Amino acid sequence: MSLTNCRFYEEKYPEIDSFVMVNVKQIAEMGAYVKLLEYDNIDGMILLSELSRRRIRSIQKLIRVGRNEVVVVLRVDKEKGYIDLSKRRVSPEDVVKCEERYNKSKMVHSILRHVAEKTKTPIEELYQNIGWPLNRKYGHAVDAFKLSITNPEVWNDVTFPSEVIKEELCSYISKRLTPQPTKVRADVEVTCFGYEGIDAVKTALRSAEEKNTADTQVKVKLVSPPLYVLTSQCLDKNSGIELLEAAIENIQSSIKSAGGNCVVKMAPKAVTENDDAELQALMEKRERENQEVSGDESLSESDEGVV
Repeated sequence: MSLTNCRFYEEKYPEIDSFVMVNVKQIAEMGAYVKLLEYDNIDGMILLSELSRRRIRSIQKLIRVGRNEVVVVLRVDKEKGYIDLSKRRVSPEDVVKCEERYNKSKMVHSILRHVAEKTKTPIEELYQNIGWPLNRKYGHAVDAFKLSITNPEVWNDVTFPSEVIKEELCSYISKRLTPQPTKVRADVEVTCFGYEGIDAVKTALRSAEEKNTADTQVKVKLVSPPLYVLTSQCLDKNSGIELLEAAIENIQSSIKSAGGNCVVKMAPKAVTENDDAELQALMEKRERENQEVSGDESLSESDEGVV
């Protein structure tokens, strides 16, 4: 048994009419020779007539050496090891489904390969004891891996070859699959030239934070009047965007009732560390500019302190 190489699934060969991911190794007169990536790189062939529904003018435009392709299994000769495949019978929807499954299986393989290398255990032994039983019970082992982070009972039905393997697997799953928070940000300009003025702005900005809970937090920072930044960190990007959209609605409702205005300069979106660095640089620049103008500094500090 190899330490790092093994098929992803319990069956040694794919079933007829199933969709598989292959890597193109060679193009010949009869068609394309490929390796089935999910089945330990066993050989397969896409016949020339199965490459495209249209008349083939150039094989190179249809398929290239080194590229991964989604194909459907036409025939499997287990005795001779021949697998005939088709590219032309695959729909765009089939491609999406196959790619999703392949990426999930590749993640499981990567985790089990790491454990195999760390514990010097043949990877097929890990599949037999862990990967394939979880596939049967949960539909896909990666779903069981993710569930195990919050529900260790997943492992109750798994027979680990050793406690060392279990510890290494659980530790690595936690590192690889624990969801990382996404930072979501929006930029708004809030102004009020009415009687309440700055107090109306402060009240409006406070309204953005009034529905904060332990799990959902909106923070408001001053860049320089009238520009403010709303941020939130959450595991689900779409939830974070919805949270900031609701916060902006609260600000708009509050400031308009006082005769002011709120203009969205940047709609809520997920931001990167680079975006954060640019924002920090802008805030520092505005702060320097404010310090050069008498009276602005104290106003800025009072704003930020209240919000």
